[in-house]
Amino acid sequence: MVGVTDLVTFGETMLRLSPPRGERLETTEGLDVQAGGAESNVAVGAARLGADAVWLSKLPDSPLGRRVVGELRSHGVRTGVSWADPAESRVGTYYLERGGEPRGTNVIYDRADAAITTVEPSDLPTAALESASRFHTTGITPALSERAAETTVALLRAAGDAGATRSFDLNYRAKLWDAETARAAYEGLFAHVDALFVPRRDAREVLGREGDAVEIAHGLASEFDFETVVVTRGTEGAVALRDGAVYEQGVFDADTFDAIGTGDAFVAGFLAKRIDGGDVADALEWAAATAALKRTIAGDVAVVTPDDVAGVVAGASGIDR
Repeated sequence: MVGVTDLVTFGETMLRLSPPRGERLETTEGLDVQAGGAESNVAVGAARLGADAVWLSKLPDSPLGRRVVGELRSHGVRTGVSWADPAESRVGTYYLERGGEPRGTNVIYDRADAAITTVEPSDLPTAALESASRFHTTGITPALSERAAETTVALLRAAGDAGATRSFDLNYRAKLWDAETARAAYEGLFAHVDALFVPRRDAREVLGREGDAVEIAHGLASEFDFETVVVTRGTEGAVALRDGAVYEQGVFDADTFDAIGTGDAFVAGFLAKRIDGGDVADALEWAAATAALKRTIAGDVAVVTPDDVAGVVAGASGIDR
């Protein structure tokens, strides 16, 4: 008998190449290499918090493709990968140059012709999806190619047919597509989504929503029949709406060492707590705590434990003696 998988995610994972903090790409003599992708970041965070998580994707059968898989597996994520001919595809990369104000942080993508852009539903080993409790993807994936968009819809449909709760993080990226095109694509997916995560800024600028976070959540839930809507508000925390009830959660203070992946860590904490039986209020609290911890950790993924998150929720901080 096939056991139930807690969480299946689908999307692209790239290699992140970063010079040491404060150095420039054009002068650095060394680059740190790590795997990073929105959906795999969620899978890693959830797995580290106790969920049985599977990540689905397509990669070239090359040392770099195997590097991605090896890194994800090291965090307890099970991988379902379609291996492509490395002569015809590649692993996408992105370069992260970190600097303080006024220079700020710059991201340069190099992801054209990545294997994921040719993905089709039949490529993927989807057995885990048939027994999944939850399925998660983001708005980045359908922006990558027409095939990736079609596969995203197909997997959302399949997850729904299998009885899984389907979550979608809007995750709008202006470097991938314009707001008008993205809105049409997102709204075309919403019929197959049960739980939506959306930053208030993107709800306004991409989805054309007005009002505060609570009004935005109510409007989206009413129009698209979402079971749950979570609206994040940056330093003001987050709001969740479920079954007409509103839940609010502030942020936990954190020194920011690396902000990349904070939103993914938030989603991972939320989903992990829901999988563990927590209610929406508990899940929001774990989401905020996981996000705060991620800001203190280098790389894309939240290398955390349940005790770490519980400690933040309980107010623990300082030197562990």
